[in-house]
Amino acid sequence: VGLLKFWPKTHSPKEVMFLNELEEILDVIEPAEFVKVQEPLFRQLAKCVSSPHFQVAERALYYWNNEYIMSLISDNAAKILPIMFPALYKNSKSHWNKTIHGLIYNALKLFMEMNQKLFDDCTQHYKAEKQKEKYKLKERDEVWMKIEDLARQNPQVGAEDDDDDEGPWHHVSFCLPAEQQAPPPASWTPPTGRGE
Repeated sequence: VGLLKFWPKTHSPKEVMFLNELEEILDVIEPAEFVKVQEPLFRQLAKCVSSPHFQVAERALYYWNNEYIMSLISDNAAKILPIMFPALYKNSKSHWNKTIHGLIYNALKLFMEMNQKLFDDCTQHYKAEKQKEKYKLKERDEVWMKIEDLARQNPQVGAEDDDDDEGPWHHVSFCLPAEQQAPPPASWTPPTGRGE
């Protein structure tokens, strides 16, 4: 886990070097020790698989060609697959590099063979999460459209200060002493009640 704390986030050649080092450590790790580090380790590997730098993604996916690491993954698939699945599934469709596509399909196939039911559950969960995201985006877009419509219907927005170089909100001065505040435009009248 110490290695993960110093993971280079912006230097791809160093990331590849760290992945090499990490694989060497995993080659000799005891299963009981692996269990202690598997979650942060595979969260980092999921980020590497999603890297736009193909050498980083490729090096991370080569872990699935390592027999001993695969045996550790197989024994702990219930914890590891839910962490890895979103990155693998998304990049199986969207990664620009064809070699990465092949390696991702290989990793997904191995996970499917390990535990078909878990794989199906992860697939359903991923698709449900994506639907939720789409719904939230649609809701947000609708709210912004309503705000834009209300702004267009408000006769005071933009009309009174069109000839003013400082824009319609120059008279709004937050947290300034009274002597530094710009006076409101002549056409501005203060609100008379709470409902306005």
